Amino acid sequence: MDYKKEYERWLKNADAETVAELEAIRGDEKEIEERFYKNLEFGTAGLRGIIGAGSNRMNSYVVGQATQGLANQLKKTNPEGAELSVAIAYDSRIKSDEFARVAAAILAANGIKVYLFDELKPVPELSFTIAYKKTTAGIVITASHNPAKYNGYKVYGADGAQLNPELAAIVLEEIEKTDMFSGVKTCDYDEAVADGRIELIGDEVENAYLDCVAAQSINPELIRKAGNTLTFVYTPFHGSGNKPVRKILKRMGFDNVVVVKEQELPDGRFPTVKSPNPENKEGFTLAIEYAKKCGADLIIGTDPDADRVGIIVKSKDGEYNTYTGNQVGAMLTEYILSSLSERGELPKDAYVVKTIVTTNLASAICDSYGVEMKEVLTGFKFIGEKIKESEETGRGTYILGFEESYGYLKGTYARDKDAVVATMLIAEMTLWCREHGSSLAEFMDSIYEKYGYYNEYVESVVMEGKDGSAKISGIMEKLRTCAPAEIGGKKVLAVRDYQTSVRTETADGKTDEILLPKSNVLYFELADGNNFIVRPSGTEPKIKLYCLLRGDTKADADALLSKVKEDISEIVK
Repeated sequence: MDYKKEYERWLKNADAETVAELEAIRGDEKEIEERFYKNLEFGTAGLRGIIGAGSNRMNSYVVGQATQGLANQLKKTNPEGAELSVAIAYDSRIKSDEFARVAAAILAANGIKVYLFDELKPVPELSFTIAYKKTTAGIVITASHNPAKYNGYKVYGADGAQLNPELAAIVLEEIEKTDMFSGVKTCDYDEAVADGRIELIGDEVENAYLDCVAAQSINPELIRKAGNTLTFVYTPFHGSGNKPVRKILKRMGFDNVVVVKEQELPDGRFPTVKSPNPENKEGFTLAIEYAKKCGADLIIGTDPDADRVGIIVKSKDGEYNTYTGNQVGAMLTEYILSSLSERGELPKDAYVVKTIVTTNLASAICDSYGVEMKEVLTGFKFIGEKIKESEETGRGTYILGFEESYGYLKGTYARDKDAVVATMLIAEMTLWCREHGSSLAEFMDSIYEKYGYYNEYVESVVMEGKDGSAKISGIMEKLRTCAPAEIGGKKVLAVRDYQTSVRTETADGKTDEILLPKSNVLYFELADGNNFIVRPSGTEPKIKLYCLLRGDTKADADALLSKVKEDISEIVK
């Protein structure tokens, strides 16, 4: 793409406000190139980028082009004359509501019925709505936990999961055919609402969704009996979790939830945090102050689109410590499986699903209960595919799915991770621990003592812009052509290349086929059951390196992680 020509094309065709923004960067060749050297990429997760004018930015024109592409795909892949419909949700980010209305008007102009939420809603509620309203597809305007300058556009299929690669490829093909200035159909939004082409939805859908969430409780009687005795702090990080999370906690019987007022209301600027990411302890600074004042041992935080949840737990020495997505997932797995097993309610064909970059501790837990562990590629849509597969074949009972990046789902009412159900279950698990004379911290320690000391670590290296993208590609190519013999002092026994679908043993070169979809991931199997994985992020300008390590003692596991960290700096040079 000739970025200079594209810049001039936008100046000739865009609205006055957009033109003014572009005129303000005239003469800044680097900035113009960054905005126009390519189109914002539409992948299987949709779009995600910095808000602003330009083909490589999130704006109404890019959203419009993507929506027209989706409309074309729906007509192309469904029977002629079929009644098509799309559910749309949005979070608290800057321009999220505007982009949602733009998408709604375009779909309505294309003869596609739209169900648009009347206020911001979580991602999992949108996923649920697709099945509830029997829509053909769904859209969420969100950039999840990214910094405030980002927004995004996620597309969901008729099964409620993020769009599969085959349909996403058709949408991309249609996007590339569509001129964003002259090829997008639209209509007056208010007129479309008035005549019913766009239908606003609210409490009816949310109440049905919360009914399904409530049904996932493992020990509802315990909550009814003692839920009002548990005090904990909750923060929605200025996002869409505020109302549904508090509703489900209240409904179940958790009456003493202390909400961080400064982070309660929607605000796409996220003024109280550097980044609204529940993985980062920094965002919990205010919540920790609240916990100290009210004596709470637990803090729960949900990200802006309420699909991820993070926790802070008070230790015996009074410190407030973060728990990783791997640790929370392991605790939920042990809590759910042990509870069901004790009651004789664990199905013989039960299974748990995790991604390949998620802790192997969960596999050890499943083994101890005779439960199958299914592994999938990174991305919750692949967990959703396993649920769909069970429903279609009648084989296997889904218990829980989770990924290391703080996403969990119990139940089959949705096909994406759900911070609402996860918050309910974490609070319930905390109460259950207390009723058994323990704490979450002690429960995690007992899991390590039972299964071994697993140590996970993720290094995310941000490489923004055109140069960053090239550097990420170079790192992956270098690792493919010249794989390290050792990582952290542990010999590399085999390399799995998910892009070529080949697993190669380093000792003799023996190869096996990988029976998962292709993906740009390199997985290094190390000695003594350790693993190291490298992949570019599918939604952010970064390369991610995952350490899945274990030791006989915590000291062993920590020492190995220190060695691996030393090698990471060389790998990403």
